[in-house]
Amino acid sequence: MNINVQANVCFKEVDQSQKRYIVMKGSAGSGKSMDTAQHYILRLMNDPGRNLLCVRKADVTNRDSTFAELQGAIFRMFGEQYKRYWYINSSNMLLECKSNHNQIIFRGVNDEKQREKLKSITFKRGKLTDVWIEEATEITQSDFEIIDDRLRGELPQGQFYQIRLTFNPVSAHHWIKKVFFDREDTDVLTHQSTYENNRFIDEAYHRRMLRRKEVDPEGYRVYGLGEWGEVAGLILKNYVVEEFDRSPERFDYMVNAQDFGFNHANCIGEVGFKDGELFLCRELYVYEMDTDEIIRLAEGKFNKRLNMWCDSAEPDRIKMWKKAGYRAKPVNKERNSVHAQIDYLKQHRIHIYPTCVNTIKEIQQWKWKKDERTNTYLEEPVPFFDDAMAMLRYSIEQERKAPARLNRNIKGGL
Repeated sequence: MNINVQANVCFKEVDQSQKRYIVMKGSAGSGKSMDTAQHYILRLMNDPGRNLLCVRKADVTNRDSTFAELQGAIFRMFGEQYKRYWYINSSNMLLECKSNHNQIIFRGVNDEKQREKLKSITFKRGKLTDVWIEEATEITQSDFEIIDDRLRGELPQGQFYQIRLTFNPVSAHHWIKKVFFDREDTDVLTHQSTYENNRFIDEAYHRRMLRRKEVDPEGYRVYGLGEWGEVAGLILKNYVVEEFDRSPERFDYMVNAQDFGFNHANCIGEVGFKDGELFLCRELYVYEMDTDEIIRLAEGKFNKRLNMWCDSAEPDRIKMWKKAGYRAKPVNKERNSVHAQIDYLKQHRIHIYPTCVNTIKEIQQWKWKKDERTNTYLEEPVPFFDDAMAMLRYSIEQERKAPARLNRNIKGGL
């Protein structure tokens, strides 16, 4: 069997550990998720009777994260021969090792119904022995206790239970820091990694992180160095990440919004309005794609009948979206418009569907600039990693300026 293994030496200790809790905080691009996926593929192939549960706060977000990482690891490791070793059921998100029938399944803990499902998990062979909690800062401590309680009972000699948590350390006040990092526990191995430890990172990504270091030192501490972030200076705190009914008919009206980008992200969002509250239903978030490519990606995902509010600085791109059939319109950037948009967003509750993972990451760290001399925050947003935030700002163009009578029962834009 020829296996292509891509290993970073910084993860050797965690991959060899048999401690119950492996807690991995790290920067963006550190390779912790890729290493974790590869580690579990090898572990389940080599150790009969082990089974893995992958957990995200919302079940649906597993498809583009843990499932995609594990599937990608299989393709990378075995190439065209992968079907000899692994069965992949993409529709049901199930992976099974063909030689020993060890399985990998995917679940969420977003509501009581999902949490109850964890209590009835069974496998073809063996027990649930391993859990991978990706983006672990999404879950609550009570969520974690429910998951932890599932790993119990006698195991065959030589086997052990293990939970691995992977995350960006967005807040120093998070329960994970208090439970795992601020006290000694012989059952816990904590680990920190950065993009600089990842020998597979490309030079363009290095340059992107260095730009962030210059523009946003506080954000760089979290997403560049993997250090705990502070909540002080956050611009938006009035949001909730949750599943909700995304049917168009339940909203007063809906819009699309887009912030153009190439080296930084190009972000499109579909936003519904109901009783003065915002509901981000879906996002498209891509790097280094031409407008034609993005238009093809958006086909079928965004309703062309809705107004699409766009960055007015890119009239040529707006014309291309109009030609593709979208009702693309420029946002009017009057004096102090950014502050006016932020003020509006701060006064209205924002609901974010869990699949909008990039918007969630941005809103968790979108901050005011800090004057390092006075240690005070300025009334100016950090101009980095804010593409989804620009999309949200543009989405309220119609709502912010419309007379009150227009904010009810409007379908398909104006």
